[in-house]
Amino acid sequence: MLLLAVGWLASRALMLWLLAHDQPTLLGSGGVAREVWKLYFQWYGGLTHGAFPSGDHLWQYPPGAGLVLLSPALLPNLTYFQAFVVLTVLTDAVIALVLVRAGIRPGRSLRGAGLWIAGLPLLLHIPLARYDVQVTAFAVISLLALSRSKRACGAFAALGALVKVWPALALIGTPRGRTTREAWTAAAVTAITLLALLAALFRNPFDFLRQQGGRGVQIESLGGTVLMFARQAGWPGRTHYQYGAVEFVGPHVHDVAVGSLALTVVAFALLLLWRLRARRWTAATPYDAALAAVLLFTVTSRVISPQYMVWLIGLAAVCLTSRHTTQRPVALLILAATAVSTMEYPTLYGQVINTTWVGCVLMLVRNGLLAAAAVASFVRLWRSGRPLPDHPEPDGPTRNPARIPVLSPTGG
Repeated sequence: MLLLAVGWLASRALMLWLLAHDQPTLLGSGGVAREVWKLYFQWYGGLTHGAFPSGDHLWQYPPGAGLVLLSPALLPNLTYFQAFVVLTVLTDAVIALVLVRAGIRPGRSLRGAGLWIAGLPLLLHIPLARYDVQVTAFAVISLLALSRSKRACGAFAALGALVKVWPALALIGTPRGRTTREAWTAAAVTAITLLALLAALFRNPFDFLRQQGGRGVQIESLGGTVLMFARQAGWPGRTHYQYGAVEFVGPHVHDVAVGSLALTVVAFALLLLWRLRARRWTAATPYDAALAAVLLFTVTSRVISPQYMVWLIGLAAVCLTSRHTTQRPVALLILAATAVSTMEYPTLYGQVINTTWVGCVLMLVRNGLLAAAAVASFVRLWRSGRPLPDHPEPDGPTRNPARIPVLSPTGG
């Protein structure tokens, strides 16, 4: 554990140094921190006056995000930017400590904590200038709380979902029966309660819903990669900054966006089919299912920003805390995709925006790795749900091998 502590301190010091030297001359593209000191701070001003952004096409987040953006007020002696970074680093430390605590339990592993500590710095200073670390903390705590408190699991998943939606997928793999009922009920109660509270305290809490429909195809998405190569082949579209990201505009972009949404629906259908047909849950199944679900939804999304890798690193780390996870090869693919993400942003982002051959190849490699990870993750999850050879009838007498703890599908 001493090595983990030293690794965390050294790597986070480097990340902070990079954030303090966020200049184009260092990494090819500066302005990573601008999101906090300009955009977040602008929203913070309105939130302190009791109103969510209204008519702002950049505000596309559930109302719980407002509480995260207000949190720097807890450190009034610091500037908004300084307080935000301090709280992000503290949240990062909490995630590491939670993973270490989970890893030292009998039958568990410290590989998860090691993955988080070593994997996050692959994104350089980006995680410190976005609030995805805070969102990931809700999902990580939710999953690791499941073995001790189903209600706490559901509550943390709901809190995360009200900040950035995807942590709700942490509940996709809860064992059927009592476990699912308690976790999902707690999530629903928590979400409804907090939404009602925010609606009572703030104006325009649901204005974000109006901004979602206009999103196009971001250049870093899987669909964006297709359009990048189409542009090399003579397609007349171009890139344009809109809705807080660089997106493609031109003929057939809408068709690609619809195709991405269709793939998301297919991904949801596959996850639902797995849940209905799975007959065996191990202690790692909820973790593996959450990673597979977020991977599928990330790959099929119209937007795949570099900070999304924070989510995947966090969920992969949770998987690796269990010795029975099926996702070890997937975690390696995620680390490789994270390293390539750093090359495309901020290092060579100009090449990506201009859709040069270098940019095209970078996005093909990064998104190819993510697609491979998503397929491998789901296939391994599907296979893990099959009954063992000596478990032909899941509802009949069974004999659980001592080396793999098998949970009842009914959550007993």
